[in-house]
Amino acid sequence: MDNRAYKFIFIKQKFLTNKNLSNIKFSGLKGQALVIKDKDIPSIKEFQDVIPDHYFRCNTKTSLRYLLQSAFIQSLVVAIGLSIPFTPKMIPIWIIYALISGTTAMGFWVIAHECGHGAFSKNKTLESVTGYLLHSLLLVPYFSWQRSHAVHHRFTNNITNGETHVPLVIKGNGVTEKVGGEKELHFSNSLGKKNYGILQLVLHLIFGWPAYLLTGSTGGVKYGTSNHFWPIKPFSKALWPSIWAKKVWISDIGVGLTLLGIVYLVLKCGIFPVIAMYFGPLLVVNCWLVVYTWLHHTDSDVPHLSNTEFSFMRGAFLSIDRPYGRVLNFLHHNIGSSHVVHHVCPTIPHYHAKKATVLIKKAFKKAYLFNPDPIHKALWNIACNCVAVKSDIKRGRYIWQSSYKMVD
Repeated sequence: MDNRAYKFIFIKQKFLTNKNLSNIKFSGLKGQALVIKDKDIPSIKEFQDVIPDHYFRCNTKTSLRYLLQSAFIQSLVVAIGLSIPFTPKMIPIWIIYALISGTTAMGFWVIAHECGHGAFSKNKTLESVTGYLLHSLLLVPYFSWQRSHAVHHRFTNNITNGETHVPLVIKGNGVTEKVGGEKELHFSNSLGKKNYGILQLVLHLIFGWPAYLLTGSTGGVKYGTSNHFWPIKPFSKALWPSIWAKKVWISDIGVGLTLLGIVYLVLKCGIFPVIAMYFGPLLVVNCWLVVYTWLHHTDSDVPHLSNTEFSFMRGAFLSIDRPYGRVLNFLHHNIGSSHVVHHVCPTIPHYHAKKATVLIKKAFKKAYLFNPDPIHKALWNIACNCVAVKSDIKRGRYIWQSSYKMVD
């Protein structure tokens, strides 16, 4: 038995003997995130000292090359799609096409994501135009997302100020904590593990992204009900300071023009071709987006932090890298396998983040989180077991409780 196995046994016994925290489902991380100490977390300077200076700089030509790579692949897929008859009996083929086309198109989302972080080009006009166009074509309000996503980075896994994937709290106070955790546990218990897991996968993968854009779903209590298209009442304005409110309207123009183009194509070509060639793949893109963000920042043995225990670096090092495999890493520019580096310094472009990940994994072994579980297994674990969190007051953190044993 190796040292890691002995360590896991020790961690598991430690939590099993704690009555308030014994209801934890351990993931492939084997409880590592629960025993990280403050001294294990590097400072920003220590992080920077490990990584060569040129990794922090983007190169416009290199970034454009990766954009062209995604465009070339997508063009080939679309060309194949145009050769498929638009007939009802070909619906099974069109479903396969949507899965393939949406998976390849996710590469554009990642490039736009880099633009939003300032990791695409030193030419900021080129960067903003590129990100704006790519996200608008995917019906994403670029500047609105850029603002909310920056807040998400600043407060990763913060129970109060977190901007996405903030859990319900058992006996939450409604001021610094979301309420409803005990009700969700009752609901999951009555529904059963399998049914609850299936329901969560459907809600997250199909409806999660639209719900986030329209209502700020899964955001912390601080931001209320926000809307990425409407930065004023009746929705909360907490996410949109005055300068950003203007940018929200600019984002709406890009999405609106794309919708007008879609209406034109429907009138010219009919509804079925537009669904087959655009909306089907777009649904798959949105699913991939939720898969990545959900798995980056959620696991059954990864805690959330109170304001008293939170720091930027502590939150960033609660991000989780995962094994997406060579094909997806190639198509999606390593967004899922180098996310810890990205959260510490989002201006590092993806083509350097991969190499930087190797360095921080070696330098900060106790703090760096990599879950080796296959993606489908990890998704199922999270869907079934990440129901609500319980406060560990002494440690200033919140621990996921497994669904099917009620917590007093």
